[in-house]
Amino acid sequence: MNSFVLAYVGGIVGAVLMDITETLAARAGLTSGVSVALVGRWALGLLRGQLSHDDIARSPARPGEVRMGWAFHLLVGGGGVALLYAAFLQVAGWTLPAHRLWGGVAFGVATSLLPWLLLLPAFGWGWFGRRGPRGSNALLASTISHLPYGLGVGVVMALGARL
Repeated sequence: MNSFVLAYVGGIVGAVLMDITETLAARAGLTSGVSVALVGRWALGLLRGQLSHDDIARSPARPGEVRMGWAFHLLVGGGGVALLYAAFLQVAGWTLPAHRLWGGVAFGVATSLLPWLLLLPAFGWGWFGRRGPRGSNALLASTISHLPYGLGVGVVMALGARL
């Protein structure tokens, strides 16, 4: 099967694993402060040409922001970002399933840079979310949630390489 198709599917699987991990981490008291509604609010703002907010939590709620948040998270943040991993594998010439699995985990950790340096500053929370909601720890929460994302991408890519 095409590596890019596998990566996209793996990214969606990884995004679901990420959501499960974030739910469990939140129950243990670890949260980034990001919610699917805020992601949707940001994505809807992007469609209107607004890249950043002073504080997205204080920006007015938008109709359909939760649906948009889920769509953006799964299709763009999950599947779309994983296409970068397929491109990297192709350029690097990595073909063994083990390369794809462990590389996927490393890729997941690397994708922590996206919220730290793009999403959280655009939310108005600063680099690494240092001005995020009280009680949140975006640096640690993002890292922990991106590990299973990478695992999902890596597992699907490794299984696909075996077929």
